[in-house]
Amino acid sequence: MRVLVADKFEKSGLDGLRNLGCEVHFDPDLSGESLAKAIKDNKSEILIVRSTKVDASMLSGTSLHVIIRAGAGYNTIDVGAASAEGIFVANCPGKNALAVAELAFGLILALDRRIPDNVIDLRGGKWDKKKYSKARGIFGSTLGIVGMGQIGQEMIPRAKAFGMNVIGYSRWMTSDIAAALGIGQAESLEELASRSDAVTVHVSLSPETRGLIGAPFFKAMRPGSLFVNTSRAEVIDQAALVQAVQEGAIRAGLDVFEGEPSGAEGSYDGILTSVPGIYCTHHIGASTEQAQEAVAAETVRIVKEYMSSGVVPNVVNINRGEAATHLIVVRHRDKVGVLASVLANLKDDGASVQEMENIVLKGAQAAIAQISVDKEPSHDCQAKIRMSQDVFSTNVIALGK
Repeated sequence: MRVLVADKFEKSGLDGLRNLGCEVHFDPDLSGESLAKAIKDNKSEILIVRSTKVDASMLSGTSLHVIIRAGAGYNTIDVGAASAEGIFVANCPGKNALAVAELAFGLILALDRRIPDNVIDLRGGKWDKKKYSKARGIFGSTLGIVGMGQIGQEMIPRAKAFGMNVIGYSRWMTSDIAAALGIGQAESLEELASRSDAVTVHVSLSPETRGLIGAPFFKAMRPGSLFVNTSRAEVIDQAALVQAVQEGAIRAGLDVFEGEPSGAEGSYDGILTSVPGIYCTHHIGASTEQAQEAVAAETVRIVKEYMSSGVVPNVVNINRGEAATHLIVVRHRDKVGVLASVLANLKDDGASVQEMENIVLKGAQAAIAQISVDKEPSHDCQAKIRMSQDVFSTNVIALGK
């Protein structure tokens, strides 16, 4: 396979691709017209990028089979154009979970002890021990986690190591799963805000999460509490957050925010340069050597799997169940045969599975299966699924309503 790597990429990943027998062309400086030319000149079959933009003009009449985004998101790739040209698009989700969790917790500590302000004052020749000796401390306080995916779950042991209590909010989390994770559960976002001394957000961007956290959430937070977002800027109402901080109600740490530069270098002159109660980092959540090595390894795995079987792991542009009318969410023990039984019951009920995702929770004791089907499962079908001693609960959601 002819592979074009048009972005920064770890040596271990390049070596791994060559060990697969790939013909690798590595040029991290390619972009725009130079990238389009390189794709055609090299007759590239696989394109690997990180932050480099891939638009429709680069894809027509090429030899590309697969575009791999060496990272979690894929918003820099024109997925629709790739689909129209019959090109798979894949990414590397979850490989940065540890890195993002580490930064999120670092922001919590920085906010509590006001570490950046300490540094700025000392660099300016100012000593103010009296001012900076008034931190609250996080031992015994409560961390609220919004989103209980891999990153959210990685926050749990870190918080407990610092003696914090933990509560979580997730649309899919039941009391049984919360208990298995060793945390408390909030029934709503506002409840989580009111019970937490610090809140950290770890959700992906979707139509459901866009603007998820706004003024009602910030008003529900305890005075003096901390808010951290390392997920996506669009998840929060930034204006509402700024207002809450300026009113002195909370302090915030953001790795993502409105108007942040899209490139590796640039300038920023937005409002966050002048809000003392907000600390911002440069969208570096996933940027550790460990995380990038993990992403490189996953990229090599995707290429290897495609070369050996024609299947692209983590593909994001297959038909995502356009015929699906309902989503059945099954919370179950992570045991062999449980999902097979669920699928057999759906088949007997005449429901055709359009898409399925099974999320195994930390500890590999419980999992959540999200199965989209082309009809509403009958009450009898749902009852048969729930009869299994390894199924905690089922929930059927009508899609598009």
